[in-house]
Amino acid sequence: IPYSPYSKSEKLGRFADWTEGDGSRSLAATSGAARSGTRSGAGRGRAGVEAGGANAFAYFHVEDESSFSLVDSKAITPGSRKGVSGFSRGRGTPRVGSGAPGRGGPGGGRYASQGGRGRRGGGATGRGGWRDWEKVNRTRESSVPIQAEWNMLEEIDFPRLSKLRLEVDLEEPKTVATFGQLFAYDKSFDRITPKIERPLQILDRVRYNTTTSDDPIIQDLASKGTAKVYATDTILSWLMCCPRSVYPWDVIITHEGGKVFFDKRDGGPFDFITVNENAADPPMETDKEKDSINSPGSLSLEATFIDQHFSFQAVDEKSSLKFQRPNPFTSPEDREPLASCGYRYRIFDLGIDEDDDFTIVVRTQVEAFLPPATAKGPPQLVALRTLNEFDSKAPGSGGAPEWRSKLDTQRGAVVATEMKNNGFKLSKYAVQSVLAGADVVKIG
Repeated sequence: IPYSPYSKSEKLGRFADWTEGDGSRSLAATSGAARSGTRSGAGRGRAGVEAGGANAFAYFHVEDESSFSLVDSKAITPGSRKGVSGFSRGRGTPRVGSGAPGRGGPGGGRYASQGGRGRRGGGATGRGGWRDWEKVNRTRESSVPIQAEWNMLEEIDFPRLSKLRLEVDLEEPKTVATFGQLFAYDKSFDRITPKIERPLQILDRVRYNTTTSDDPIIQDLASKGTAKVYATDTILSWLMCCPRSVYPWDVIITHEGGKVFFDKRDGGPFDFITVNENAADPPMETDKEKDSINSPGSLSLEATFIDQHFSFQAVDEKSSLKFQRPNPFTSPEDREPLASCGYRYRIFDLGIDEDDDFTIVVRTQVEAFLPPATAKGPPQLVALRTLNEFDSKAPGSGGAPEWRSKLDTQRGAVVATEMKNNGFKLSKYAVQSVLAGADVVKIG
């Protein structure tokens, strides 16, 4: 039942007349009269309130909508002001049911007209992400300068590349040649714990990582027409796992005489190991932290250094296994000792049927061996890889726990975090081991 509006000066309380056509004007007049404190102001306020009294008791029957339904029956918790609409604390702004502007301009004040928190000087916009003003825009430059005169032949996005499948009857790859010398893996490294640690030693050893076209063995195989495609396990594993990559990289493809060669650039991304590339907030190199030890470049150098010297240290040089031929990249004039490394050149047949002759030669690599389990069994080939930790509180750590305190009790959590933050790197490790035919993978 409608009720008669009352003046603010009366002691019956404050009421809002929702049936009034222009209630905002009368309420504003009443509010102005209450602030003035003069009799003339109070009279004007009472007249403004009583001006619409004739229409206050007018009742208009409206048919109920048949589509009406109860949307939310959840009780509103007291004290929750989130999403309140129509309230503003601007000076001279009515408290209820008015769209008049406040002190901060249209839509200003603490609560915006659409609900939620608005900006102080303007419209009701959302608050945005947490500390967005401190986040650096991650724009990464390409690994090779793109010239303006280049023509784009094809653009392949990673989602489309990850859906490609080639179903072939893959036979056991054939090993055409083996080179180098391997040392036995030191099993004492399997017993290392955070309490029984062993410092990393700096050993003077040489290991070659020659690109495909500069490999003399691949050049000899290409001259004989052994296959149509030639690559190394590093390049091929990178291409197979590239949908997981984040940092820019490039590969050189040469088509010559019906043969395709995949090469890398010297000193490029293929020669280094990344750190936390797949983390939600990977390490970022800025102008302020360009020389910091936690920048992506410094972390990559550290990870590559650790990976090389761990493979040098985790072998027993007293026991060796020689392959068919010596290291193809060394010469008699080289006096530096060679690292434990064996190169296996393997042929993979990727033809869909018998008439499709599509073969690829891959130079693979292993770092150690284990003695055979039986007297007549073959030795087991070992691939040595590493994962390294840096400051867990530094930006880009990806929420990694402290290894020294968690490796013994929560080893699975440490491994799961590394798989999340370094998915691309671990995928390459697995693919390289499969291509090389390694029997065991040791991760230090």
